[in-house]
Amino acid sequence: MTQNPFGGDSSDSGMGGFDMNALLQQAQQMQEQLVNAQNELAQTEVEGTVAGGSVTVKLSGTGDLLDVNIKAGGFDGSNADDLSDLGDMVVAAWRDAKARADALASEKLGPLAGGGLGGAPGGGDSLPGLGF
Repeated sequence: MTQNPFGGDSSDSGMGGFDMNALLQQAQQMQEQLVNAQNELAQTEVEGTVAGGSVTVKLSGTGDLLDVNIKAGGFDGSNADDLSDLGDMVVAAWRDAKARADALASEKLGPLAGGGLGGAPGGGDSLPGLGF
């Protein structure tokens, strides 16, 4: 994003210096950066663990569940309470991994998701410099 689509000589575009081509070029560059960041997230793996590593869950950076690992010997498969605890631990490990994946996605996509034309998502509904 090296060009200012609102700058320039007003005589060269007939629109008070607004350069639509530069704006479209910036949008295309942002789209390419967003796609690259999304691809990088899809290739990244994050882990969440609980109980000292008794249960580990692996997610992709986009939040897809890839693996659940349970250490042998920590749970009695015939005990209902142990199985209930195991279920709770899997959920807790998933939440840990999901929080890490969300933080990674925010880090990678944050600058691209809201800094484009109108500021952060959910922010104001005007476009700076355009007066509407």
